[in-house]
Amino acid sequence: MRNLTDFEITTLVANGCLCEDWSQVLVSWGDRSYTDRIVNVTFSGQIRLGSFEGCHSFPGGISLRNGVRNAFLHNVTLGDRVLVRKTGEYIANYEIGDDTLIDNVDVLAVEGETCFGNGVEVSVLNEAGGREVVISDNLNAHTAYIMAMYRHRSKLHGKISALAKEYAETRRSRIGRIGRNVRICNCGVMTDLYVGDFAEINGAMRLHDGSINSNEFAHVRVGSGVRAEHFIFCSGSQVESNALLTRCFVGQACKLGHGYSASDSLFFSNCQGENGEACSIFAGPFTVTHHKSTLLIAGMFSFMNAGSGSNQSNHMYKLGPIHQGVLERGTRTASDSYILWPARVGPFSLVMGRHVTHSDTTNLPFSYLIEKNNTTFLAPGVNLRSVGTIRDAQKWPQRDARSDPEHLDYINYNLLSPFTIQKMLKGISTLKNLRHASGELSDVYSFHSTKITNSALVKGIEYYHIGIRKFLGNSLIKRLEMLPKGATDEQIQEFLKPDTEIGHGTWVDVGGLIAPRSEVARLLNDIEAETVTSIGEINARFRAMHANYYTYEWTWAYDAIREFFGIDPAVITRSQVIDIVCQWKEAVVGLDKMVYEDARKEFSLSAMTGFGADGERKDKEHDFHHVRGDFDSNPFVRETLAHIERKSRLGDELLERLGECSAVPE
Repeated sequence: MRNLTDFEITTLVANGCLCEDWSQVLVSWGDRSYTDRIVNVTFSGQIRLGSFEGCHSFPGGISLRNGVRNAFLHNVTLGDRVLVRKTGEYIANYEIGDDTLIDNVDVLAVEGETCFGNGVEVSVLNEAGGREVVISDNLNAHTAYIMAMYRHRSKLHGKISALAKEYAETRRSRIGRIGRNVRICNCGVMTDLYVGDFAEINGAMRLHDGSINSNEFAHVRVGSGVRAEHFIFCSGSQVESNALLTRCFVGQACKLGHGYSASDSLFFSNCQGENGEACSIFAGPFTVTHHKSTLLIAGMFSFMNAGSGSNQSNHMYKLGPIHQGVLERGTRTASDSYILWPARVGPFSLVMGRHVTHSDTTNLPFSYLIEKNNTTFLAPGVNLRSVGTIRDAQKWPQRDARSDPEHLDYINYNLLSPFTIQKMLKGISTLKNLRHASGELSDVYSFHSTKITNSALVKGIEYYHIGIRKFLGNSLIKRLEMLPKGATDEQIQEFLKPDTEIGHGTWVDVGGLIAPRSEVARLLNDIEAETVTSIGEINARFRAMHANYYTYEWTWAYDAIREFFGIDPAVITRSQVIDIVCQWKEAVVGLDKMVYEDARKEFSLSAMTGFGADGERKDKEHDFHHVRGDFDSNPFVRETLAHIERKSRLGDELLERLGECSAVPE
């Protein structure tokens, strides 16, 4: 850097520029001078200017030369090839990277020491406090889950919160940074803001105390009318169209817009929020809400789709808004559904109607909760055969929009896993105990403030048996995929021995990561013992759990085969393996046929209502087929049939190696 020459200062003054102390203005221009590109600029404090060669392009074919025009800069460093123009008031205390554009901005300033949103405490789940999560750039859903849900371990919470605040202190500064290749246009007041590389901020009204962690691989876009304070926007996120956020963390590839408002809420990977409202929610990966009349409040969700008018209530007008609820992974709410917290709904369930009795169905997954005459009726397991459930499981990995090579959240997409199968095992036991206690001929059974009809109970047990046989068969076949033809019982037993002792016992869903509770507990103990001493180390441990999922899964499945089939894998015989594979084939094909028939309902005559305007029935059918296509050519239907064929072939291949042939069940 060098000082300006006297001639350059004279030229700048002639261009309408002002500065009380030109010695504080340093440039990296070498022999080249760019004074012709600096017009009507007031400088104060320490100023560092890069070269201004080149230009910036604008929509409509407009191109403007780089430089600084009609601006007030205070304590600012500009990189090379930067264009700054029309600052309504000033830019203060910023380092601005190469190739960046700042155009028509009222204020861009750091007002004092700030951590740029890091270290902010977000009151999730309980508006009155008590489950605060300290947000930071490297926060993921799993660490946040521990912070929010393990408050009974006060030492743990203190340690992990201290680590997050320790990281926040490393970000503390009086100087802000705008990265390279950033475009900031037509914005209002922006204070205490960090902006990463390749971000685009266009038309934001007010941004205060936040980090926009854009990068070359995953750009962040902040659009028109956005107001946000005390926030972190992760790589690949989009916050647009008059979104209003206060004390929020927005994870990788999230999309919030169309007037969406949120306070004290966490949104993790691939969440989408439009039109509605969130208050004190923990939105795990793939939480989606699109409707104006939808309010998500004081709840924990993941892989969730909220229907229009979905609402929860955390206030019973006694001690304030202190109640919370959990909709476990994959739960959907139908239009105009309502739940009075506290309540807990098991994974992959569907909630329809109004529910005010504080039910707990955590160990009855894949259920329907239906309101009838102000009573919650439960249909266990029925969602296993729903085409919607299977379609969801297929679309989630396809809709993972994260382009950043560094993923913060470690997401397990499996529909069937030790987490859900252990609940099915408990569900079977629960339903059988209900039937034994109340009698097999009872019309209705009562369970945790819900009612279960006799037929629903019987079918629930059947559905859970199908799901368990499918999962355990999958695990067994995968384990034996390298088994040589004609293997002896001893060879089979050797193949089935687990590779690790990790995986026994209960499994948990930690913010989208499915893992053995023992491994999570080991991590928590290490945090308390201070052998894990940073948020980065915590994330690495979660990453290892995710990477070893299938190894740990087999250890669990090994135990479950003994519990469910009554067969000890340590002394299993070839004929017993054949029997399990045959049961698996029957379960897989049977379940797929149920899904197939459920999909057919979407092509029934009643589904054609509203088609074929002003015509006869044949016009209705032709119109429907032109819009929706034929049932047999539907991509999901074709994939279901292909899945039946693939799985049948897989089972037959193992049976052949075992010396047994079996046809596909009819």
